[in-house]
Amino acid sequence: MSARLLCLDEPFRSLWSGQDPFVAVEALQGKVFRQLEARRTLRTEVAGRGYFVKIHRGVGWAEIAKNLLRCRLPVLGAQNEWQAVQRLNTCGVDTMRVVACGCSGRNPARQSSFIVTEELAPTVSLEDYCADWSMRPPELRLKRALVRRVAELARRMHGAGVNHRDFYICHFLVHLDPPPTPEQLRLSLIDLHRAQVRAATPRRWRDKDLAALHFSALGIGLKRNDLLRFVRVYFARPLRLVLRQEAPLLDHLQRTAQRLQARYERKLARGEMT
Repeated sequence: MSARLLCLDEPFRSLWSGQDPFVAVEALQGKVFRQLEARRTLRTEVAGRGYFVKIHRGVGWAEIAKNLLRCRLPVLGAQNEWQAVQRLNTCGVDTMRVVACGCSGRNPARQSSFIVTEELAPTVSLEDYCADWSMRPPELRLKRALVRRVAELARRMHGAGVNHRDFYICHFLVHLDPPPTPEQLRLSLIDLHRAQVRAATPRRWRDKDLAALHFSALGIGLKRNDLLRFVRVYFARPLRLVLRQEAPLLDHLQRTAQRLQARYERKLARGEMT
């Protein structure tokens, strides 16, 4: 990574003409969705259009060491998301459009970076779209189309060497114009700041993504047949082969979902999910 990386598209190329983009991005105003010491996320508007802005500041060596001791790769800046968007654009996975991105500094503990993406609208998260399915089941053909589409996107993402690390249904956006139908259905994948990009996705990280996705869909009333349809599409093999060849993975998905559910309930009981 160079000491200073900068990519600007309109309207920010004109808006920030003659300015230091790393200073200008800090001055953007709007609705703040997350405010941490090392990261700030907000929605802003320019010329009547919405944009999402993520500003990363140096996380410090202590945070880097803490993550490494836990066998986690720390998120150092916006370059993760930028690289993941570029890779997904090459493999047919709809995602965000980056209009501005910058990274400054060689020291990973003090690196400053930002990324600005166009707002995807009108959309609703897949989690919200499916929220009442357990009480009001959707049209069967639409549900099957959604399961199939999510499986296709997951297969393409992992096949392109990208693992998400926050692969939950809330990070899929359902496009509402035109209204989704079994024949016309568009989903976009977002929130890629923790994503990893490699030549090939390791099985360990593939399985972590699939387990997180399975866990996040537990409460929307899916049936066993829906899971079987997902794995058949994801692996692009006859179901009988998938059940025989991927039995350890299917068992892992079930056990991991149960563990994540138990952890979620413990946090809820301690009031950590408010």
